[in-house]
Amino acid sequence: MITPRTLKGFRDFLPEVMLPRERLIDTAAAVYRSYGFAPIDTPALEYLEILQGKGSDETDKQLYQFTDHGNRSVGMRFDLTVPLARFTAQHFAELTFPFKRYHFGKVWRGENTQAGRYREFMQCDFDTIGTKSLTADIETVLVINDLLERIDIKSKQTFTRFKIRINNRKVLNGLLDKHGIADKTVPVLRALDKIHKVGKDAVWKEMTDAAGISETAAAAVLQLSELTGTNGEILTALEKLLSGNTLGGEGISELEQLTSAVRSVGADDNRITIDVSIARGLDYYTGTIYETFLDDLPGIGSVCSGGRYDNLAGLYTKQELPGIGASLGLDRLISAMEELGMLEKISTPVFLFMPYFVENRLADYLRFASQLRRRGLGVEFYPEAKKLGNQLKYADKRGFRFAVIIGEEEFAQALCKIKNLTTGESIDCKQNEAAEYFLLARPQ
Repeated sequence: MITPRTLKGFRDFLPEVMLPRERLIDTAAAVYRSYGFAPIDTPALEYLEILQGKGSDETDKQLYQFTDHGNRSVGMRFDLTVPLARFTAQHFAELTFPFKRYHFGKVWRGENTQAGRYREFMQCDFDTIGTKSLTADIETVLVINDLLERIDIKSKQTFTRFKIRINNRKVLNGLLDKHGIADKTVPVLRALDKIHKVGKDAVWKEMTDAAGISETAAAAVLQLSELTGTNGEILTALEKLLSGNTLGGEGISELEQLTSAVRSVGADDNRITIDVSIARGLDYYTGTIYETFLDDLPGIGSVCSGGRYDNLAGLYTKQELPGIGASLGLDRLISAMEELGMLEKISTPVFLFMPYFVENRLADYLRFASQLRRRGLGVEFYPEAKKLGNQLKYADKRGFRFAVIIGEEEFAQALCKIKNLTTGESIDCKQNEAAEYFLLARPQ
């Protein structure tokens, strides 16, 4: 016998988890569409040259790669952004720019597993391609904010609490340029990206040893990363630290414009904050960057991240295709919701259950269930004529809200008994009025 098991870092999803996953995907699609983003899809496999060297040394090490049956070197996508760059370059003549897309798909990274982090996981991306306008950066943070509000990440005290932390790569690059270490940008930013995981001392050691920068420069980078206060206070401190540096000044200006615009539309200033320790480990970011954390579970990491990447498509085309976007980490978010006790213990996509216990009335049961479905109500009909009690136990275990019970007496009077499986209460209802009752009672 073969032992049934899954590979490390991969997992099966039971209905109890798949149902909230699908609801999250539907919510994300609705938010993305409300801003004009349209869906696309790309293959799971790409030519290896498309993927390799586009993220970081770390993602190259994590890349699942092999030689296919045609003796081609291929890889499994590690994110949805690099395939998007290839997609826009390949279909440039067929697209209208700015091009706004969203994409839900699985990606693969052979990394160490941890809470909320797997080797196969779903990303829910949205991106705007073909504009350098800061409006797209502003809109990106508004989408993230709307998305998390709609998903309603709640603490055990039942109120929404999350932080969208923003930074700008130009600020970080400007500081390195000012200290004459612009050529060390990649290793320094990779080290800084780990500061929330490994701490200041480990980052200091990596910058001075592995990156090879001076202690003075390392101190300046850490000083920058430790800035705290209101958005206004941080911007004032940045102006002093980066005085005289053009690139850094551009980054400060963009952060100032972004926070001002977000504030003008009524978003919570305490929720959207500048955090200059945010670096984002991928090499392709060039401007605004975003990470989103749950106040009640900060240790689970960012649940929605992204940024601006103005040069990525330049690897595939001579056309200038600047882009910006972000990705909802669906699996990490589901893990957070499980830990916060937010997921209902249900394994059914509908809330109505119809038991079958008068054997010679099969056609009548099916007819009534069809009438309810035509009114937009989901109904599960039990396939075998069994004792009512046994069927109600099944319904309770599956998590149905209501049972529509029709025995011989109810059929004779064109009635049905509606049993609330949560409270145990029952009422009698005319069959031709049942749909209206359930349309009012169904969960929103």
